[in-house]
Amino acid sequence: MNILRYPDKNEWSGLLQRPELNHHTLEEQVQLIIQDVAANGDSAVKTYTREFDGYDAESLEVSRDEIRSSEKEVSLELRKAIEEAHWNIQTFHKKQVHPQGITVTTAGVRCWQKPVPISKVGLYIPGGSAPLLSTVLMLGIPAKIAGCQEVILCTPPDSSGKVSASILYIASLLGIHRVFKVGGVQAIAAMAHGTETIPKVNKIFGPGNQYVTMAKQVVSRDTVAIDMPAGPSELAVLADHTSNPAFIASDLLSQAEHGPDSQVLLICDSDEMIDRVKGELQKQLEILPRKEIAIQALNNSKLILLKNQEEMIEMVNDYAPEHLIIVTENFAELAEQVVNAGSVFLGDYTPESAGDYASGTNHTLPTNGWAHAYSGVNMDSFCKKITFQEISRYGLHNIGDAIMTMAEAEQLQAHSNAVSIRLKYTGDEKAV
Repeated sequence: MNILRYPDKNEWSGLLQRPELNHHTLEEQVQLIIQDVAANGDSAVKTYTREFDGYDAESLEVSRDEIRSSEKEVSLELRKAIEEAHWNIQTFHKKQVHPQGITVTTAGVRCWQKPVPISKVGLYIPGGSAPLLSTVLMLGIPAKIAGCQEVILCTPPDSSGKVSASILYIASLLGIHRVFKVGGVQAIAAMAHGTETIPKVNKIFGPGNQYVTMAKQVVSRDTVAIDMPAGPSELAVLADHTSNPAFIASDLLSQAEHGPDSQVLLICDSDEMIDRVKGELQKQLEILPRKEIAIQALNNSKLILLKNQEEMIEMVNDYAPEHLIIVTENFAELAEQVVNAGSVFLGDYTPESAGDYASGTNHTLPTNGWAHAYSGVNMDSFCKKITFQEISRYGLHNIGDAIMTMAEAEQLQAHSNAVSIRLKYTGDEKAV
């Protein structure tokens, strides 16, 4: 990892750049696939599945037998871990559901809001070198709590057409019965436009690589809603002279092993700590099975020495990381100053992996700086909120003048008339 000592503030923007492909070229490639799938349905999906995943698919949908048999392939130990994570994630997300009350804004004017589940949602579960079984829990649990009527799942197969047994087991556990052996841009396109086999949905959820993220952004312009832009994983750690370098190195590597386009940062005010973390990284890296992937990610990553904690907080808020770990002596104080981050992990014994799997919070989070404006997936992500209002004649009399005055100021006379005609009404049609 590159060590940067006391970079000037006007250099921050450049040094905090994420690794990325040429956006123009990337979008062109993605558009071609989306247009092909929209026009040719299953045939196009199968073509891209053969090209990108090496699987010549006869059927795109996972059979009921495959789903039923998946339980036998999942170890008892993993099933117990899944159950524990399921409980914690469900508990946390259920607490986000609050009863909606009626607000009387003015005498005779009653307003309220009703959450309504999005009827059809599609979950994208990354596969490839590391099938993200935990993401099924993170997306499927809130979808089910919200009451979404139709939940489908797309995930890439291996070259033999097999989908991860753990992904199928969790899908079955959550009552998600329609699973498709489709990944990448073609999966996003299929859920956005619908094919002969794969239903069109109203909203697509799930993380992915830069191609998947771009595909979600393209289809969100005119076809379907998405949860957020959620691309390659990233992590920032705020540390000081009291931090544990071995813990920090383990956290940096836990994100670096996701993929070569991941990025991790250590932001610190102790030169000695940076050197110690670098030594721990070299030591721990040697024993990682995904060492080569982690090395590529570390090439995109940095160890940054700043003058003080004020600069550290300023930099991390500029960066807006997907994941932020704070392991300074005064972590609670610094946490209060964080305004841009997907999910924050506080203290020595709160590794980012806890949020990835089993603490209960959601791990589907905004990346690439989108935490400046987006939240991570939560219960609101799976609902629309419809407002209602009921106004009595007395209530309309109370607010009528304000409505008519503002409508006429906007030169929208019919808006004003819709109020005045009611206020003049006496029950006698001739009086109107």
